[in-house]
Amino acid sequence: MSLVNKTAPKFQATAVLQGKKVSHFSLEQYVDKQYVVFFFFPKAFTGVCQSEVVEFQKSLPEFAKRNVAVVGCSVDSDDVLLEFTKQLAEKNVVPSLDYPIVADMSKTISTNYEVLGGDYFYDEEGRLAFEGAPIALRGTFLLDKKGFIRHLCINHFPLGRGVEETLRMVDALHHVDTTGEACMVNFKKA
Repeated sequence: MSLVNKTAPKFQATAVLQGKKVSHFSLEQYVDKQYVVFFFFPKAFTGVCQSEVVEFQKSLPEFAKRNVAVVGCSVDSDDVLLEFTKQLAEKNVVPSLDYPIVADMSKTISTNYEVLGGDYFYDEEGRLAFEGAPIALRGTFLLDKKGFIRHLCINHFPLGRGVEETLRMVDALHHVDTTGEACMVNFKKA
C-alpha cells in the first residue's frame, strides 16, 4: 500500500542542524508554511550517502526559491550524525549543513515511512529477529503544505537519487497546485 495522498507519518526525534542537536524535531513545524522534501539515506560515512547529503546542501538555494524545506533522515544516532556533519566541515566538503538530519536510531520513522530495508519477525523460539538490512532505503518524499505525501521514490541502497529530479517533481507539484492542470510526461518548468 502506498503512502501517496496520505498524511505524512508524524514523529518527534532529535535532529542535527548546523553543528548542533535539536530536540523534539518534527515535520509539523512546516505545515501551512512550506513544502517539504524528506529524504532517507542508509548510513552516514558512506560514499553515496555523503554525496547525496552534500548535493542537497548545494541545491538548498534552488529549494528555497520554491519555498521547500529539505530534511534528511538516517538510522544513525544523533552523535554519529553530529560527527558526520563536523567532519564534512573539517574536510571542507561543505562549511555546514543548513538543513536538519533526523536521527532514527529506533528505526520507527523508517518503518512508518516504509523504507526500512527489511522486516522484524519473531523466530521459532519467540525472539525478535530481523530479515534484511536494518537501515533505511533511499526514500524521497515530497510533502505539500498540508503535510500530505504527494510524491515518493524509493531506491535500493546502491542506487543514488537525482536531486535535479527531486527539483523537477517540486516544480511539477507547484504547477498542479497553482494551475489545477496535470503535468505531461517530462514536465519542465517554463
